[in-house]
Amino acid sequence: MKQSLQLKLSQSLTLTPQLQQSIRLLQLSTIELNQEIERFLAENPLLEREDGEDAPPPARGEAGAQETTTSTTDHASERENESERERSASDTSADFPEPGGDWGSGSPRSHDDEDERDYQDVQAASISLREHLNEQISLSPMSDRDRLLARFIIEALDDDGYLHQSLEELLEVIPEDFEVELDDLHIALSQIQSLEPAGIAARTPAECLALQLRAQPADACRDLALDIVEHHLQLLAERNFARLRRETGRSDDELRAAHALIRGLDPHPGLQYGADDTGYIVPDVVVRKTRAGWRASLNGDAMPKLRVNQLYASILQQNRGSNGALTGQLQEARWLIKNVQQRFDTILRVSQAIVDQQRQFFEYGDVAMRPLTLREIADELELHESTISRVTTQKYMSTPRGVFELKYFFGSHVSTDTGGSASSTAIRALIRQLVDAEDKKKPLSDSRITDLLGEQGIVVARRTIAKYRESLNIPPVSQRKQI
Repeated sequence: MKQSLQLKLSQSLTLTPQLQQSIRLLQLSTIELNQEIERFLAENPLLEREDGEDAPPPARGEAGAQETTTSTTDHASERENESERERSASDTSADFPEPGGDWGSGSPRSHDDEDERDYQDVQAASISLREHLNEQISLSPMSDRDRLLARFIIEALDDDGYLHQSLEELLEVIPEDFEVELDDLHIALSQIQSLEPAGIAARTPAECLALQLRAQPADACRDLALDIVEHHLQLLAERNFARLRRETGRSDDELRAAHALIRGLDPHPGLQYGADDTGYIVPDVVVRKTRAGWRASLNGDAMPKLRVNQLYASILQQNRGSNGALTGQLQEARWLIKNVQQRFDTILRVSQAIVDQQRQFFEYGDVAMRPLTLREIADELELHESTISRVTTQKYMSTPRGVFELKYFFGSHVSTDTGGSASSTAIRALIRQLVDAEDKKKPLSDSRITDLLGEQGIVVARRTIAKYRESLNIPPVSQRKQI
């Protein structure tokens, strides 16, 4: 077979680096975006924050020295505000005493004082359950041997504060040279169970609740609750109130008060200690009601204000072609500023379209949520459906009814008798309303909820009701029954 060379013309779509960066920034959350920008600021000397204190002064009188910044800030008003703040700071600093002067308790502190800190940014260090218990053991009047045994048992507790290993199993781990007996472990366990939080080092949920009840003042209600916890906890869990009434011989009012006392106890006392993995949300959009209706606006606190370092940019323009690496970083900085602005413009467009589609939700709540798909918003804004998906993922909207992810406003639909449709979010809200208004002695079953919704013209299967109820963390009918 003879080899030959051939020319062939073809067309293909490729993503430019600028477009790739735009897509990547669009799918990032606000926190991830700030982390990405911090990385660019550390790597690119030509990029800086618009409100940065370390920014060199812009070059004056140089042609082409002005660079494009994010359009979220009016430069003229910003300069006026900065000048006003500088004048205010200079006026205030005149009242501060000079170094070595009188620094009495009534004198204001200098901004240059190195001990000054923003205490709002200081996060309290979390203490673990074992550290909390060991601190109490250190202050307890006991011998060194008993204290060592108590610390040994504390190490065997789980995160909930329970001791799942038996004392016999723990005894086998201790070397015989220590001459520890089972009674010694019982004494150490009793000392631990007397510590805070109440209910710690319990071996069963019943023992945990009983320890908490014994720590409360004695009265008739507490004694009945303690008897139920120790002898009839299974009947209470099964909501078998008729048999519980017969075996305890108490009235409904007494059982109801004891039940309320038990429900106020903490079955997991150890969970209040340890690392607090709190997730913070920064809303990208704020929705307010105006005379023209509901309007969405960008959250200025969530928008990074970036600009090109004008001093370095002017030097590069005066020495064109002298440094190709810095020229590339200048272009990269311009791309980033443009893509960040485009990201927030797209978020605002999509958010306003969602607000226009869900006006009834902002007026009346979840029950008025209408079915909405990504395709509808994409067609309305003439964007691709994947773009809408990126915009609505991990982007949040602050409204008078709370903070919601943009995806919250999209949902499947359920047919109605009139030929229309109802949103799954609205159906969940109706289920919540029906359960909240039900008779606690005779709660509504899933079948009954299906019938009640059917009377309102909403056709929903019983298994769908069960799925929505579980998503709302509503227990089944057998567990919602009360005395």
